[in-house]
Amino acid sequence: MRLGLLGLLLSLTRSCLCDPQQQTCHPGDELLGRCSNSVAGDKTTCTEMNLGYCNDMEYSRTIFPNILGHRSRMDAESGPEYLLLSVIHGLLNGECSPEIRLLGCSVLASPCQDGKMIKPCRSTCDALRKDCAHAFEAIEMAWPYFLDCDRFFASDQEGCFDPLAGLKARQELEMSSLSPEEPSTIIQFTYTSNAQMYSFLKRTAAKCPQISHVYSIGRSTEGRDLLVIEFSNNPGQHELLEPEIKLVANMHGNEVLGRQLLIYMAQYLCSEYILGNQRIQALINTTRIHILASMNPDGYELAASEGHLLNGWTNGRTNAQNIDLNRNFPDLTSIFYRNRRSRHYRIDHIAIPDAYWFGKVAPETYAVMKWIRSLPFVQSASLHGGDLVVSYPFDFSRHPQEERMFSPTPDEQVLKQLARTYADAHDTMSNNDTERCGASFYRTRGIINGALWYSFAGGMSDFNYLHSNCLEITVELGCDKFPSEAELYLEWKRNKEALLSFMESVHRGVKGVVTDLDGNGIKGATISVKGIRKDVTSAEDGDYWRLLNPGTHILTVTAKGYSRVSKRVYLPHNLNKAGRVDFVLKKVPIEPDIDDHLFPTLDTWDRFDPYNQFERYGEPDVREGGIERQEKPWWWNYFSQSGISPPNWLLRSV
Repeated sequence: MRLGLLGLLLSLTRSCLCDPQQQTCHPGDELLGRCSNSVAGDKTTCTEMNLGYCNDMEYSRTIFPNILGHRSRMDAESGPEYLLLSVIHGLLNGECSPEIRLLGCSVLASPCQDGKMIKPCRSTCDALRKDCAHAFEAIEMAWPYFLDCDRFFASDQEGCFDPLAGLKARQELEMSSLSPEEPSTIIQFTYTSNAQMYSFLKRTAAKCPQISHVYSIGRSTEGRDLLVIEFSNNPGQHELLEPEIKLVANMHGNEVLGRQLLIYMAQYLCSEYILGNQRIQALINTTRIHILASMNPDGYELAASEGHLLNGWTNGRTNAQNIDLNRNFPDLTSIFYRNRRSRHYRIDHIAIPDAYWFGKVAPETYAVMKWIRSLPFVQSASLHGGDLVVSYPFDFSRHPQEERMFSPTPDEQVLKQLARTYADAHDTMSNNDTERCGASFYRTRGIINGALWYSFAGGMSDFNYLHSNCLEITVELGCDKFPSEAELYLEWKRNKEALLSFMESVHRGVKGVVTDLDGNGIKGATISVKGIRKDVTSAEDGDYWRLLNPGTHILTVTAKGYSRVSKRVYLPHNLNKAGRVDFVLKKVPIEPDIDDHLFPTLDTWDRFDPYNQFERYGEPDVREGGIERQEKPWWWNYFSQSGISPPNWLLRSV
């Protein structure tokens, strides 16, 4: 229906705008004095403003005929221009509103002063057209004909008025009313559709191109972009020793608050950096931040269609395939539990079992896994809704029959501190009020081990921990999964400091570069900490990051074909940045060793989607309009259900 209306409006606005008396002179040419549509009895008349969509203009009297040649209010209201003004807010999904409407009204009903028309300013039109180009491009609509800046607007020298002056004055007044402690950035605290979200993120990146850019990590089941906005003083590139952090929200489509908070945070980071906020500038200049505001845009579409009042506890939770994305990741935690007693078994960078690829893998899960593998993320937060608490891995109980059992990782103390950082900076999460949302966690001050709360397999946080260097916490933002718009500003105030503190906390522990004697970085070197049986590996250029709490630690670095080097490191409690600890390794002859399997090889960690079953996500299925899938052989379901990897000779037959 919307496309049909848009087509009608486009055809109307591109056609000759004729009145019942069949104009022969183009209104713009008439204004330039080249010809005239005047008939006997025509004369300019000042009259009271009485156009419904324009009654909030800063003046009360207008003039007819107007700039477009309409001779009366009735002519103006029956024209396609007025019709377009009445629906432009919906067509542009709220973008550039009310500016576009006010600009249109300045043409349809220009102010009358001393019996003469005052035209709107061309500079205002040019600026708004530039700012709103992205919104019109998003719906493939041309800039409206009757807002032609050259034809229907006047220069400052000719004498003109700014139709947006009143709006700007009100915004400045709101800005001046903020206390010094309040942010200088003005944010519109409303919900955003998927189209609006994409537009906001792209517009933010365009506003701050020196520190941000947007990129897509893949598409949802229904083909929507999984759009990420990145902030860094060198966007698009990994910088040596600069830690990378990610924030992910809306994994469950009906848990919408986190999505909005991350959209607001993107706008805030951009604006505050420009305004000279030293804290934000320091954060962005030393950190590479990746924000995925919606991991499940399809689910959000369903939840948003019901709205705040009607949305239930589960509608929109899953993706369009009815898959719960936070149960869809490879269950590496069970592998960890089975092998944790083996002294030689490596529990970091656990490979994805081949059997996983024989199950149902959502395109959203697939895209995020590739994303996790492609960048050296250090820490992460996944934003959810339904309670008020921060949980941390493991989320899957060490005894599957026990639904609530404390199941710590080797990094229990570090993860606990990460969770504490967010909870303590939140306005209410860690207080001892027993009547509030999340009161059941007041004894632990708003944090809990995930499996102790409730156990589930296939979660994203456990996958991050066991498959990569990244430590991820899960933030439950509140008991209402879809709060009203009136709550959005309050929730921003409650969570803004927590989000900033969490991002800043990546700068602790140790960091450094692993090189050979010639100064070349060594990729894939293993950095071990005595007493913590979870290693991290160095990135492409040999740099590494290891989150650690204050104290004395013994670090050991190994790499295949190089000597082993150990160092003792002391991290004082008052250290407010990561300590720098570099390692230089000497090449040694490679000898076969029982520990060879401790290092990732092409046969283990690098085996991702080995049978190319899911790389084809995003290609249309011409038969049903869905996602194209490769036909599976007759034995596929057997191995998928049994959890056993099929033999190589059988796989080669696929």
